[in-house]
Amino acid sequence: MVKDGIFYALAFTAAGGVVGYIAGPWFGLPLYIVAAFCAYFFRDPDRLTPAGDFAVSPADGKVIAIVKENAKETRVTIFLNVFDVHVNRTPISGVISNITYQKGLFLVASRPDASMRNEQNAITVQGDGTRVVFKQIAGLIARRIVCDKKVGDVVQAGERIGLIKFGSRVDVIFGPEWLVEAKTGTRVVAGESILARRGDRGQTVLVDHAPLEVEEGLLCQT
Repeated sequence: MVKDGIFYALAFTAAGGVVGYIAGPWFGLPLYIVAAFCAYFFRDPDRLTPAGDFAVSPADGKVIAIVKENAKETRVTIFLNVFDVHVNRTPISGVISNITYQKGLFLVASRPDASMRNEQNAITVQGDGTRVVFKQIAGLIARRIVCDKKVGDVVQAGERIGLIKFGSRVDVIFGPEWLVEAKTGTRVVAGESILARRGDRGQTVLVDHAPLEVEEGLLCQT
């Protein structure tokens, strides 16, 4: 469990004990339930990251959009609900070359404009002949983004880098050297699910990599 979860769980458990002592056990029950949910929400399971020229998902959740940002870049958007694991992981191995924090709004994370307008933290990982940018984006409920890394840190694919508290979104930006394998509507697991693989190294590709472009305005506003 993430240490934040321990603090939250202990605080609500203590509050439940105080309320229960003063007003009766049933009045403290809602706080015990919240404490249990905090322990569940801040869980941090181990993950087995596949070896190879892959980019793994930095977040648990559902792929809600795969969109061509421009002639060279493709964005994969992952939406996290409050029941997903919210610990984030780096998609590739390399060196963190840039971290940019942007203050903003707390719109519903699945909205098309959340990628630009919401509070967010963009992390750039410079790998072997490539770079991948992924953004921790706050949502309607999420009010705090945590990043445990700094510029210059060396990271391994699937390594923990922080978390977003409660419902949120993660965008991953791939350059032309990447062949996107993710599909809209599928669920992914941080550190394990393959989002893309390198297409500039001559490996055999087993699936259709043409990214599916969708109109984000048609997405469910969850």
